Amino acid sequence: MFTPGNVLSWATFFPVIGSALIVVLLAAKFFLRLDKKLVDDGSRWIALVTSALSFAAAIAAWRMYDPSATGVQLVQHFTWIRAFNIEFYFGVDGISISMVLLSGLISFIATIASMPWWSGKKDAEMAGMVDDGHEDPHHPKHFSVRMVPGYMAMLLLLQTGMMGTFVALDMFLFYVFWEIMLLPMYFLIGIWGGPRKEYAAIKFFLYTLAGSVLMLLAIIGIYYNSAPAQLADGSWSSGHTFNLIELAKQGAAGQFRNAAPILGFSFAKIVFIGLFIGFAIKIPMFPFHTWLPDAHVEAPTPISVILAGVLLKMGIYGILRFNYGILPDATAWAAGAIAVFGVINIIYAAFVCLAQKDLKKLIAYSSVSHMGFSLLGMAAMTPQGISGAVLNLFTHGIISPMLFLIVGVIYDRAHHREIEKFGGLAQELPEYSAIMGLAFFASLGLPGLAGFISEFTVFSGAFPVFTTYTIISATSVVLTAAYYLWAIHRMFLGKLNPVYKGYPDLNWRERMSLYPLAVICIYLGFYPQAILGVINPALHALIQNIKPL
Repeated sequence: MFTPGNVLSWATFFPVIGSALIVVLLAAKFFLRLDKKLVDDGSRWIALVTSALSFAAAIAAWRMYDPSATGVQLVQHFTWIRAFNIEFYFGVDGISISMVLLSGLISFIATIASMPWWSGKKDAEMAGMVDDGHEDPHHPKHFSVRMVPGYMAMLLLLQTGMMGTFVALDMFLFYVFWEIMLLPMYFLIGIWGGPRKEYAAIKFFLYTLAGSVLMLLAIIGIYYNSAPAQLADGSWSSGHTFNLIELAKQGAAGQFRNAAPILGFSFAKIVFIGLFIGFAIKIPMFPFHTWLPDAHVEAPTPISVILAGVLLKMGIYGILRFNYGILPDATAWAAGAIAVFGVINIIYAAFVCLAQKDLKKLIAYSSVSHMGFSLLGMAAMTPQGISGAVLNLFTHGIISPMLFLIVGVIYDRAHHREIEKFGGLAQELPEYSAIMGLAFFASLGLPGLAGFISEFTVFSGAFPVFTTYTIISATSVVLTAAYYLWAIHRMFLGKLNPVYKGYPDLNWRERMSLYPLAVICIYLGFYPQAILGVINPALHALIQNIKPL
């Protein structure tokens, strides 16, 4: 079924096929008057199966990829819109194949977490997952039983947008998939989110849209300053190209070095800044980070899982693919500023975490801090630094979904996330306490778990270039330990709060979501070469092209 020429298309389009099937099922409900439960369960099964198939295709792509070969692999390439030299161009290198695997895994985990099944009767009743056909505005139903077909269709459309962004090698196609993600996220937060869902959804939409406008202008600027390139059909483009691989070659050869200035400033520098801000909003980088805590706090748990596990990684990936790939001269010029922003992200967000009382907001700000490590590693432009930056994307993409799933577990039972209201939970929920301890220690960088090796690689790569910045950033390890240990002490140790007596421990749905991530977290802690061996060859080629402007 999967071949090197179609596996990326299957991984990308399986979810949107599922979304279309759900729309057909929803139409059948109205025209054929199908039972609501039948349509809801049908939508859930379609989402689960198509998400699983997409993940299977991602695994197949990972197995087909040859790290020892050079260039992009698993290519699907043909001319799409000839008038503008736009191509349908799918392919992966060592950087993107790791993100394809991560996207497939986290999407499937989020789909499992979206199901009310396998929860146990008591758990389902406590969470509000019992759909009796009545809606109390003061006690809303769990997101997993509200407007199920719409939720599942949006979730699958989001998965297609994410996967397509990582495999697209045409700037126009990349932008299409980037924008596809915007509307599903807006609706998933704005309809199925918490009490302040409208505010969080609008804030997310406006921030992301502003970044998209800057990206679009930069993409148009690059296109009109590019040289002709050969298209998939063998003909030559009439003047310009959107082909990312050809643009990277032109950038390395200095194509954009002498382009006409913009408002008196260097073309390469202005376009670099536009692209960088557009991607920095998605990371999110200080000072563009304020949308993230609101979005995380209000989003349903599976959407927080996708947001932290995959969407934040797209900002760093975009900078590597566009800024570093196409504008290597401007990248060398901006390296010091990128390092400064990375340090600010790391330290500022860690201090903010110390002041948080809401567990989900604490973890949201910790994501801001951890993405700063990738910025610092990238800025160093050393093999170890950029390797650590990309590895951090993968390891954080495993650890942060665990953390948000864990928050969802206790919220479904207690209906609040205030750290100081808990106490002694280890006595009543030992399995939950153990998995949360594992995730916390992985996030703070305990040796033997996934978070340690990525931070160590970033520090070792950045130290020779930005010694002072690296020393300052290393203090965040102490701050991270402080806010996580503070949370553990108040939530799990001490006397059990009688309110939580009789709370059920993890159910099978929660185990199916959490345990695979926990196993990967431990595995990568002992064998990070499974990822590093794939990404390093692609990174070496990227670094060689970067020269001072």
